[in-house]
Amino acid sequence: MPPHLKDGHYGGANKLGRAIGYKYPHDFGGWVEQQYLPDELRDRVRHAGITEPSEVIGQLRENITGLMGEESPLDLSTKPSVVLVIGVNGVGKTTTIGKLSARMKGEGHRVLMAAADTFRAAAADQLEIWAELIRHEEGSDPASVVFDAIHAGKSRGADVIICDTAGRLHNKKNLMDELSKIARVINRELPDAAVEVLLVLDATTGQNAISQARSFQEAAGITGIVLTKLDGTAKGGAVI
Repeated sequence: MPPHLKDGHYGGANKLGRAIGYKYPHDFGGWVEQQYLPDELRDRVRHAGITEPSEVIGQLRENITGLMGEESPLDLSTKPSVVLVIGVNGVGKTTTIGKLSARMKGEGHRVLMAAADTFRAAAADQLEIWAELIRHEEGSDPASVVFDAIHAGKSRGADVIICDTAGRLHNKKNLMDELSKIARVINRELPDAAVEVLLVLDATTGQNAISQARSFQEAAGITGIVLTKLDGTAKGGAVI
């Protein structure tokens, strides 16, 4: 995990965001600026003999691309594989699951969903439109829904089990403990399965996204991030 998630070194509008014309420079953490702007960028500009501001922006973009690392697809190498979708309220988890399901089914996977958001009946109603669904009564234990979905997935020959979860504030310990319980159930019942844990972040969130990532990492581990609501001017710079 990058140092800015471990140690909390972030914050402040900075030159990196402004230099590439980013509308919300506060989204870039101070760690990013300290690590990549003064040294690496200066060296690259000097060695390349760049004098035009537009070319400097191009170098910054290359730096950021390198910082983000190589693109890697979801690991769906086992049958079943599990995708656990987590995040705070209102970021678009259920909609993201619908898109994931449509894509996976289009690729020939048999998808089963676990409606582990037991606080919001409408979420299960949405999921039922998109794929086979395991659901319990509203207010049930979310971990028990995931447990039943895993065993149903095994018996039905599902390729992928996608688990929806209720939105939860990352600073509410009881809700984060509940999420940890779901993760333990998955690891216990499918110890050898490929498990992806996707944190859904609203692109307009800003620096609070880093606090969210830290808390959810501790509760369930994170293997990937989904950015939603990119149709506005904010583009989720905090993920860097």
